[in-house]
Amino acid sequence: MKYNYITIEREYGSGGTKIAKGLAEKCQIPCYGREILEAVAKKRNISVEAIEQYEEKATNSFLYTIFVMNRIQSGDADMLPEEGHIYLEEQKEILRVSKAGPAIFLGHCAAEALRDEKGVAKVFIFADDKYKKKRILEDYGIEQSKAEETKKYYDRKRSKYYQAYTQKKWNDPKNYDIVLNSGSLGIEGCIKVLEGLLV
Repeated sequence: MKYNYITIEREYGSGGTKIAKGLAEKCQIPCYGREILEAVAKKRNISVEAIEQYEEKATNSFLYTIFVMNRIQSGDADMLPEEGHIYLEEQKEILRVSKAGPAIFLGHCAAEALRDEKGVAKVFIFADDKYKKKRILEDYGIEQSKAEETKKYYDRKRSKYYQAYTQKKWNDPKNYDIVLNSGSLGIEGCIKVLEGLLV
């Protein structure tokens, strides 16, 4: 089966962004990650940094998730906290750009936005700690003393955000069609695997 969209969730330091952009370049289709934030920021007339702060407020508390989901499903978005409005805008933007054709989506619970679309492959990318630490130090230029703390911070943020808005565990393999170990496959190896889904 040929897929129209690939959605990627990834552990910090696993190379998910590099894989998504490399795949997009190879297949000559767009990749949307930070671009989603930028579009929502422009629409709401706030900075991308402000949106990132709102995203941090999302909690994986069961009660919060139930409250937000009930508001979204009932169509009563007025009572949502600001971070809930941001989430809805991101979901709308993902759906909007998906209408232009095949694409790769990085983060932002894109699989949730595209749940009613056909040909969506849900991907999770992980790696062992040694590989991730090496990338964090060399590719991101983060000091060794802060590498572990930074990794935990971003993984915790992604996990909380994902669970708050999907009611699912972020790193549970059952939520994905394909789970790739970039530490053993390498960036190019992951790109090659995913390329086969699109061409």
